[in-house]
Amino acid sequence: MQKVIIYTDGGCVPNPGVGGWGAVLMSGGHRKELSGGELDSTNNRMELTAAIEALRALKRPCAVELHTDSQYVMKGITEWIAGWKKRGWRSKTGEVKNVDLWQALDAEVQRHDITWGWVRGHTGVEENERCDQLAEAEIARLRGRG
Repeated sequence: MQKVIIYTDGGCVPNPGVGGWGAVLMSGGHRKELSGGELDSTNNRMELTAAIEALRALKRPCAVELHTDSQYVMKGITEWIAGWKKRGWRSKTGEVKNVDLWQALDAEVQRHDITWGWVRGHTGVEENERCDQLAEAEIARLRGRG
């Protein structure tokens, strides 16, 4: 199984507002950068979209090491999702927010062998910083400044 290292980030300015996401995928000396955005989104939706789109870009099942700076994504996929699924995509307090994206991420996760890692944002981790730059560039593009 091919090994792929992925870094993802997303954000909105303001939140909610214009959003952007970025991902860096690395494997066997190859590197690919992905990005996109939405005119009306939230930080959490952009963080989830970054992970989804990065995994969708993989053409076949892979051994993935996926790094996110989002505690929401990290805890959601490693701790909370099993309970949500058991309860029919409901949390203990009501509807799961961003259920459409959680279901999409869950579908992508099923295709791969993923190890999840959390990285503190804005601390000089090169690939995480690059993802942030990609997300910011998408926000600027959508606002007509890029």
